Amino acid sequence: MAKYSLKVNGKTQQIDVDPSTPILWVLRDHLNMPGTKFGCGMAMCGACTVHLDGTAVRSCSLPVSAVGKQAITTIEGLSANGTHPVQKAWIEHDVAQCGYCQAGQIMSAAALLKDNPNPSDEDIDNYMSGNICRCGTYLRIKEAIKAAAKK
Repeated sequence: MAKYSLKVNGKTQQIDVDPSTPILWVLRDHLNMPGTKFGCGMAMCGACTVHLDGTAVRSCSLPVSAVGKQAITTIEGLSANGTHPVQKAWIEHDVAQCGYCQAGQIMSAAALLKDNPNPSDEDIDNYMSGNICRCGTYLRIKEAIKAAAKK
């Protein structure tokens, strides 16, 4: 076990965990932040996406020992009351069906728009290709991203 001081959603959190523990499990099991979902456990589906210093990363494969002083933002920290433009666009375009992948989808979309505020369809397809939606809401996801880009 090792002690870590993590900056999560703007707050410093102290934890004592095995250095190889993935951030996903630190968030869910140790910090009681269940918004980040477990999907595949191999960084292939995107359900576990969080931001590390503003960059979208897969938390299921990122050991706590690799975080250092970088800030972690989860879906809970994207906006306190659901007012982030991507979250609002998700509701306006009725994106979610089962909703399981949506936190990861939203986190990836927010990172995309931070890096590219006016993405083309191809940009969206390329950036979001690592996020799987088993319900197949890809067209609504793309429309929501385009709408959020205009805000």
